Amino acid sequence: MSFRLAVCAEMVYGELPLIERVRRISGQDFEVELWDTRGQDVAALAATGARFSSMSGYFGGSLIDPEGADEVLASAEKLIPTALELGVERMVVHPAELGEGGKAVRPLHRSTGGMWLTGLRTLERLAVLGEKHDVTFALENLNTVVDHPGIPLARAKDTLALVSAVDHPNVKMMLDLYHAQIGEGNLIELVGAALPWIGEIQVADVPGRFEPGTGEINYRAVASALKDAGYSGVVGLEAGASGGQGAEAGDTALAAFRSAFDV
Repeated sequence: MSFRLAVCAEMVYGELPLIERVRRISGQDFEVELWDTRGQDVAALAATGARFSSMSGYFGGSLIDPEGADEVLASAEKLIPTALELGVERMVVHPAELGEGGKAVRPLHRSTGGMWLTGLRTLERLAVLGEKHDVTFALENLNTVVDHPGIPLARAKDTLALVSAVDHPNVKMMLDLYHAQIGEGNLIELVGAALPWIGEIQVADVPGRFEPGTGEINYRAVASALKDAGYSGVVGLEAGASGGQGAEAGDTALAAFRSAFDV
């Protein structure tokens, strides 16, 4: 296997408690992605022995808002002990604040120079925090067509511009190819251009946000391009199982994911 494969525990095996999802994913030799860890039994999660590739890295504020940037930093610092206890490598942040269901807390449909500059400065501050604690903050691109309208600077080309401008080892991209396909397409050229700044790649098929093979993306071709480019990091399945939330459907989805990236 050319890549380390991870699975988002919040999106599969929904009939099981989170801790059982983690055990089931890890038991199939996948790493585990987590979203919001607040309120979870972190010690119990750590005791599963699972390898955790990423988790949400903030819970308030906005990277691109001068009044919200301090809140991003403060919430990130509060989550670092959890990341360290779980051995999480990447703490995920977004271009602006997301609310319930991933909706924009304050929808904005145009970016400004001030947003770019504030986003850059906030990421630079996160880089310092990440270097201090030996964690990496990963800025995730989003699509604004289907899932996240009203989030400025969310396209992959925007997040790439910000991360490359920071140019610090503790700030990387969480390159989500599901979002990129909806918003931009041209995935193989995108991964080539972003390669030096990729911390992790997330995948799901389009439409539907299910496992590879259920939509229009040729993930075998994407996997081959990644291998040829020398990428050997984490590819995470952030997708639901097309067959539903049961154990059998989840197992089938994970097997399809593994097959797509077994190049």
